[in-house]
Formats: sequence, structure tokens, C-alpha cells
Amino acid sequence: MRFKALIPALLLAFAATGLPIKAFAEAQIKLVGFGDSLMAAYNLQGNEGFPARLEAALRERGHDVEIADAGVSGDTTSGGLARLDWSIPDGVDGVILELGANDALRGLPPETTRENLEAMITRLNERGIDVLLAGMLAPPNMGSDYEAAFNAIYPELAAKYDLTLYPFFLNGATGNPALLLSDGMHPNANGINTMVENFTPVADQFIAQIKAKKDM
Repeated sequence: MRFKALIPALLLAFAATGLPIKAFAEAQIKLVGFGDSLMAAYNLQGNEGFPARLEAALRERGHDVEIADAGVSGDTTSGGLARLDWSIPDGVDGVILELGANDALRGLPPETTRENLEAMITRLNERGIDVLLAGMLAPPNMGSDYEAAFNAIYPELAAKYDLTLYPFFLNGATGNPALLLSDGMHPNANGINTMVENFTPVADQFIAQIKAKKDM
């Protein structure tokens, strides 16, 4: 009885904060940005990297979200698969899976890239962790056959496993020197901001999907 008597007072206290009462009942969404140098704030300050900037953008939209940076410069899909289990701790709700750019730059077989990505998706699914697949495109100098085989990997895996897909992670930055570092490949801080602006609506949908699953 005493606990029941406290409920109205608690609700009034929550209301006095100006925040929706529902916000106090929702657990924080924990995401991991799992990728290569494009995820790892390469030659940038940590707070300028993609995970930090996306977290800030999503918080501005009202989401209580935390995004850990698990990007490793130079990582391939093989490297990602090898470190997946210990890089994604228990309690994570979703993973932004961004790998494959270094596979393409090194001309690794697209079949190997596909197998590694599929293995990672399967492991995460088995752990009940949702996946947002961030796609990559092969450099045109790899030839049309390689380009066709590689570029098909991401949409086909997304369709097979019913994943949220962002077709091209570097969308908005690639090809624009003003948004890239001097190497012409990695985004600078402004490039990251542009990428995040384009990516945020898809991330918003991804979080809604996670919340819906939690409410089931």
C-alpha cells in the first residue's frame, strides 16, 4: 500500500522535469559502430568521428542512445570477423556494420567479402543484436566485373536477412575534395557531418525498429 501511495507523487515529480513520463521507462539504446578507418575517426579528434557525431544527431532527435566506436583503421571483413565477438559486448542492441572498403581497395575476392559479412550478420542475429548494414561501392578502377560482383553484396545480404540498409556509407563526401582529407579518400570533419546528416534518417528508423522489438 505504501508503494502504491508513492506512485502519484513520483509521476508528479517526473512531470515537473518537463520530460515525457515515458522517457523514464525507456532503457538507453546501445549501438556499436563496427568498421574500419571510415568509422574510426581517422586523423580526426574522437568527438569529430562518425559514431560521436551520429550519437549527437540522434540525441538532438530525442533518442537516449549511446554509440561506441569499434572502428579499426585498415580492417578488412576478415579482420572484422576475427574480432567481432570480443568487440561487441553483451547488452548491445544494434550494430552499424561498416566493412568492405579495404577488401575492395586490395582487390580481395568479392565472394570472400560476402562470406565474411554474412558470417558476422549471422553471429549478431544469433545474439539477438540488430544490424544496420552500411554499404560500400568498389572503386571503378577495379573493372566492371569486379564492381558488379562487389556492389551487389550489400543489397543482397540486406534482402536475405531483412536488414536495414544504407546503400553507400560515404554518400555525400566522396568525390568532394572540400569534404575529404588530403589523401582524397577519408572524410574530414565537415565530410563526417555531411555523412551523418544523410545517414541520420536511416539510423532513426533503425532505432525505431529496435524499440519496437523491445516493446513486444
